[in-house]
Amino acid sequence: MNITAGKFKGQKVIAPDENITRPTLSKVRMSVFNTLQALIDFEGRSFLDMFAGSGIMGLEALSRGFSNIVSIEKNPKAYGVIKGNFSKFRPTPKLIRGDSLKITPKLGEKFDVIYIDPPYFSGVYEKSLVAVRDIATSVVILEHVIEVDFSGFEVLKQKNYGGKIITFLKKESKNE
Repeated sequence: MNITAGKFKGQKVIAPDENITRPTLSKVRMSVFNTLQALIDFEGRSFLDMFAGSGIMGLEALSRGFSNIVSIEKNPKAYGVIKGNFSKFRPTPKLIRGDSLKITPKLGEKFDVIYIDPPYFSGVYEKSLVAVRDIATSVVILEHVIEVDFSGFEVLKQKNYGGKIITFLKKESKNE
């Protein structure tokens, strides 16, 4: 697996065992960041990857100019692979081991972009959105395969990649 664009374009990233994670395909990563680039400027922005898997989304964000990247991963084996991947890059993204749903609300910082790609059919899509509601400042990206209740968020854009849906969201204004 390789980083698709930016200053680290072409750099190899190791993926954990397929039984543990399912890394986002390169064409989907490219599309996610191209769409995101139309919505916000990346320079100096912050990026949170709630279910890091291989860490590739955080590294794509770093490569494209995000300055503060935080990745959270619960699985010990995946965490080890991400730690190895991150050690090859400067600045090194921050990696936290644990349950995203518990850790995210306690991070004590806000993020411009939050990427949520939990294990499919885990039943945590809505819980993830609740967990980030108070720390999301700009765009929340949700990768999902089932219908999701986006209460409290407005859909900016949605793309379907053979059953995998990428939804770009922003918090609804309190005035609405």
